Amino acid sequence: MTDKRKLEFFLLRYVPDAVKNEFVNIGVVMVEPGSNGSGFADVRFTKDWRRVKCMDPQVDVEMLEALEQELRRDVVELKDWATWSKKMEDSFSNVIQLSPVNTCWAEDPAVEIGLTATRYLEESRAGVVRELSARQKILGKMRDAFKQEGILDLLLPVHLADYTKIGDPVTFEFAYRVKGDIDEIKMFHALSLKANVTDAVMLASRYPKVLPILRKKMDGMPFLTAVIDDDLERGRAEVGFALDMMKEEGISIAVAADMPEIAERVRRELRA
Repeated sequence: MTDKRKLEFFLLRYVPDAVKNEFVNIGVVMVEPGSNGSGFADVRFTKDWRRVKCMDPQVDVEMLEALEQELRRDVVELKDWATWSKKMEDSFSNVIQLSPVNTCWAEDPAVEIGLTATRYLEESRAGVVRELSARQKILGKMRDAFKQEGILDLLLPVHLADYTKIGDPVTFEFAYRVKGDIDEIKMFHALSLKANVTDAVMLASRYPKVLPILRKKMDGMPFLTAVIDDDLERGRAEVGFALDMMKEEGISIAVAADMPEIAERVRRELRA
């Protein structure tokens, strides 16, 4: 029987929004430690970018595919994990992050990296993918509408951690200020209720507590619009409850299909 060889590997994660800390595994790097440059070393990336595109419709797939080729050239030299980490941080500003290093044993490293790639890059919990996909589809429609009106770069995210406490994970993705006797800060947040209504209920519960803080620190009157799924089953009792709860707390509701009209209105207000 062939002796098994010790291998170390880490995953490359695509993290488009560090505040939300949602990620998709896109690659695996595997090396044989202590082999003085003569042992196994290889890189495998996913061949199916659908999950990445669901999370970030604007992702540059060609850049990620080029990264695979670059890392394959570097893998023999870069066997120090700290060096890998620094390279990713310097090159991609934490958009590409490394998982902790894992250890495995295998008779054939080439077979093992293939199995590892299948396990971590292609397989996923279907429920998680559906939930991310629904929200990210809404977010993609929002981005597309604002971009079509030429105002995407004029909108800024509102990270609640900047106003509440460090570690607050909520971000309202797009916001702008309308000048007046009392400035209005209009914010938009992508919110899917398809998989469950937990996020909607939590938002409605928190918003009354967050609103006075935003009003004071932003020096203006905040208004929040939650952009939800187009084809939501509003007849479901829990969906109706969540929508009513948000409306009662002063959160406006729009569907993703409304985004072209909303974006046009935002453009007029920004350029008034």
